[in-house]
Amino acid sequence: MKDNAKDKFVRTWGEMASCWGINKTMARIHALLIAADAALSTDEIMERLEISRGNANMNLRALVDWGLIRRVSVGSERREYFQADQDIWSMGCRIARERKKREIEPVIVALEECLKESGDPRFNKKISELLELVKTVDSVLGRLARQERSTVMPKVLAVLKTMA
Repeated sequence: MKDNAKDKFVRTWGEMASCWGINKTMARIHALLIAADAALSTDEIMERLEISRGNANMNLRALVDWGLIRRVSVGSERREYFQADQDIWSMGCRIARERKKREIEPVIVALEECLKESGDPRFNKKISELLELVKTVDSVLGRLARQERSTVMPKVLAVLKTMA
């Protein structure tokens, strides 16, 4: 990429993704497609990010599976082109859905199993409180994830700003 601000965005999005437990290359590809003015081919993505075809293909497939990008046709070209969802709230809702499904829901199941298996009342009290917290986070993410255009998050952010 030639634009310094876009380079910085791609780099920063990739670094931030690792904090979320998302593959850095996957996040960099996503950022590149968000910043792009037009759909990009696999070859263009590989060249701009200096990654292998296998790495590009694997991460493009994952981004399509998450619903964050889509395959598009460009004229009579036979090559596949990819384009990111340009609606930022919609993107955030999709990410929330995936994170909820992949991370939060399995934790709830595991904590519920711990409660069933343990006979220690003090341990169970701690696990119950933790389970209540995780279920609250799950509920908030669930509300966000059910929407394509979030009406919940702007309200949550407004409340959080007043608390700061």
